[in-house]
Amino acid sequence: MAVSPGPATFVRLRIRLTVNGLRGQTWRVVLFVVGVLMAAGLAVSGYTLFALPGLLGEERAAGLLATLGGAGVVLGWLFFPLVFFGVDESLDPARFALLPLRRRALIGGLLAASLAGVPAVATLGATAGTVYAAAVLGGAGAAVVQVAGVLLGVLLCAAVSRAVTSAFATALRSRRARDTATVLLAVVAALLGPLQFLVLASAQNADWDRVERVAGVVGWTPLGAPYSLGSEVAAGRVWAVPVKLLIVVVALGLLVWWWSATVERAMVGTAGGTRASAAAPSVRPPVDQLLLAWLPRTRFGALTAREARYWWRESRRRASLITFAVVGVFLPVMLTVTGGGAGGFLPFVGALAAISLANQFGYEGSAYAANVAAGVPGRVELWSRTAGFSLFVLPLLTVIAVVVGLAAGRPATIPTLFGTLIASYGVGLAVVLPVSVRAAFALPDTQNPFAVSSGGGLAKGLLTFAALFATLAATAPLQLAAYLVEDVWRWIGLPVGIGYAALAYLIGSRLGGDLLDRRMPEVLAAVTPNR
Repeated sequence: MAVSPGPATFVRLRIRLTVNGLRGQTWRVVLFVVGVLMAAGLAVSGYTLFALPGLLGEERAAGLLATLGGAGVVLGWLFFPLVFFGVDESLDPARFALLPLRRRALIGGLLAASLAGVPAVATLGATAGTVYAAAVLGGAGAAVVQVAGVLLGVLLCAAVSRAVTSAFATALRSRRARDTATVLLAVVAALLGPLQFLVLASAQNADWDRVERVAGVVGWTPLGAPYSLGSEVAAGRVWAVPVKLLIVVVALGLLVWWWSATVERAMVGTAGGTRASAAAPSVRPPVDQLLLAWLPRTRFGALTAREARYWWRESRRRASLITFAVVGVFLPVMLTVTGGGAGGFLPFVGALAAISLANQFGYEGSAYAANVAAGVPGRVELWSRTAGFSLFVLPLLTVIAVVVGLAAGRPATIPTLFGTLIASYGVGLAVVLPVSVRAAFALPDTQNPFAVSSGGGLAKGLLTFAALFATLAATAPLQLAAYLVEDVWRWIGLPVGIGYAALAYLIGSRLGGDLLDRRMPEVLAAVTPNR
């Protein structure tokens, strides 16, 4: 007989799992506290920014900021988990597959649990500034309506994040994942392209009438509708409030329905997918096995081939490559086409490529015990992992340099652009390799490639930003040299970038390898999921 526990049960369960996940893990406690403090700072800053038009009495600015800023918050909840933080799967839906739970109770409980986290609370605090602005400009009625909009906005953020990542995770498990990834790239590009054009064109031209028209359109979409309710009341358009509320409610219903459907398919696949996948073994050698036949018949070659196959086949790693391809290829091209210039953005792209290895041991979990038992030297371990990953990244970096150079109409700068990308990638590896040994953490045993354990999202996000900042700081001398001796740099940029990357990588891999030799048991314990 199916049962229906209330949302409070799931909230208490998540809080208990979070506390237990922090117990005995000093570094996780520190990262959690730092993450909470950063979230509190962002919440205060967001509140101040949204409330500022009310303090200044600027009704027009308040409407623009609430609508476009609220839409940006929703898009942040959509894309940031895919690129930086992951999705907290403390309550993995697959663990409830054999329990007699009604689907409505499960989805409601999981949604409530996702709202009982630091990101949701910080979002609520930041967007609450729109309530103050609505109260000052439109009175008590506008404030009450805006409170409802802020609450619906937080629900929308959680629902869109869960629905999209759950659907993406289900698609990546299939054998047709490459086709799905291609479609995904096209969809994300279609979403980001118009947004980039609109934002950059509006900022460059400073045409506030055009910005207001854009905000008017966004305000009638689920992205901006919940945050523009107070502005509608303040402007005397009370009739628009129920219509926009209906838009948000319908969008929430569709997102929850989509999430519910993908979660159910994921749970069914967990229970019965093993036998189906083993029913029809392939008689032909895999494509990746043929492509890697040139590797040497040594321990390094075997480990490199294994890593390359994992990055090609395993859903978590494949998702990381896809998100890097989206951000790394599309955004520099858009910045170049719109005239923003992608030269200063390229070090970020190279560093972002290396970030995927920041928790490389966490991808394997307890399977890393085989390498520990075999006594693989630390340097060989890191060199082979880097080589297998670079087989995918280096072609992508080449494509980025070529496309950006051609899009800018300056094909002669392609070698220099590639040198910048290689330098930042090498420095990024030098930073993340020791970090991957010292700050490894376990990933949950789930089919969702974006899932992280309780507290893991903060750890992943903070490690990502720390590695990015360190890499950008380390590549700053190259950027300064390129600016000061631009003409000469066109000729020496590529060899200098390669040499800089090689030197940084050798230093980082040696430090990380020696550290891994001393900490193999600790790394294995850190990446083994708690049963």
